[in-house]
Amino acid sequence: MKRIVLLLTHLGCLAAGFALGIYALPVLIQPTSPSMDDVQTVTNNALYTASFQKDRQDSDFLHWGEGSVSISNDQVAFVGELAPGPDYKLYFSPTFIETEADFNAYKEQMIRVGEVKSFDRFTVNLPQGFDVDEYNTVIVWCETFGQFITSARYK
Repeated sequence: MKRIVLLLTHLGCLAAGFALGIYALPVLIQPTSPSMDDVQTVTNNALYTASFQKDRQDSDFLHWGEGSVSISNDQVAFVGELAPGPDYKLYFSPTFIETEADFNAYKEQMIRVGEVKSFDRFTVNLPQGFDVDEYNTVIVWCETFGQFITSARYK
């Protein structure tokens, strides 16, 4: 009986350590966030501003974001906080999205514009010729796990 308890506690600790490692790894390997001056440059030239909010329908305690998003003709900037995670992508959608089901249903109409690699600030260059007026929502999505993180409607 003692061996079974030891085996189960060791397996539990191993599983917990693995889960903690998956959660912590993106924080440990994230690149340096852009400077506030870089973010402010985008903010000063913004055509639109919006907010990521924690209370989106499919956001939860591991998948959320809150803060300010600024969108100019050629860049997106964010200041706030995102839950850490791997493989975050930034999408634009012509339809407001706040669930994984909606994201998957409308993914064909969306465009992925870049990667999000830091969790307190980021800037993403928009593709040349990209028209922000054709869309109304910006979304952070975890590509690897197919998880909705957050979204912001900007018009």
